[in-house]
Amino acid sequence: MKLSVHDLEAGYPGRTVISGLDLSIAPGRITMIIGANACGKSTLLGALARLRPQLGGRIELDGTDVTRIPRPAYARAVGLLPQHPVAPEGLTVAELVSRGRHPHRGLFQRWSADDTAIVDEAMRRTGTSELAGRPVGDLSGGQRQRVWIAMALAQEPRILLLDEPTTFLDLSHQLEVLDLLRDLNREQGTTIVAVLHDLNLAARYADELIVMADGRLIAHGTPADVLTADVVAEAFALDALVIPDPLTGTPLVVPVPGGAHNPPDAG
Repeated sequence: MKLSVHDLEAGYPGRTVISGLDLSIAPGRITMIIGANACGKSTLLGALARLRPQLGGRIELDGTDVTRIPRPAYARAVGLLPQHPVAPEGLTVAELVSRGRHPHRGLFQRWSADDTAIVDEAMRRTGTSELAGRPVGDLSGGQRQRVWIAMALAQEPRILLLDEPTTFLDLSHQLEVLDLLRDLNREQGTTIVAVLHDLNLAARYADELIVMADGRLIAHGTPADVLTADVVAEAFALDALVIPDPLTGTPLVVPVPGGAHNPPDAG
């Protein structure tokens, strides 16, 4: 499945954040969206998930305007893990993951053995099976993030959108989450689109990078083609060296001491 954006305007009532954006998300690949704070990254992801107002232009899924696709059908194809998901008090891991099946079940449709199998598999893949009976609120940050990803997997989306999935996690848990997403992409072909703050992790895990500044797209392509010193300067108002990562060969951004400039007004 392919998501594409044509002359998109998106934002909030009375405030346009993104204007005139054209973009095509490569199916079956990992795409990371990077850019300075308030540049429109989360607004774009929210528009793709149909959670942010679409003020103009259009978003298409396999060539069909998403406004013509019923929301339950769209939710079966496109899943979202928001930046700060909140579980109801006392909800167990198994109960939360089971909520991922809601788009696949009618109002009066009974829970099936297939639903149970899909939930069990989602927890197995994310290493959360042993947590099934524990309240979500009792878990560590890394455990909670894996549980939320399990819920998204139970939804069985062809495209998974994630807004800063590694925020507030220590480095080992960040790598754990990103390894999980890469495995999901490689093994099941799920298209992954994630907003990420860490440029070097984005470059290491992404097949493609989308770089935004002031609500506009300034670069889109492979990390090797996109993550240059000029692009970093334009997007982040930062002087930096970009060298090959000694482990992966992907671009590694090394800020120059005293190289930060006053950022432009954010869009």
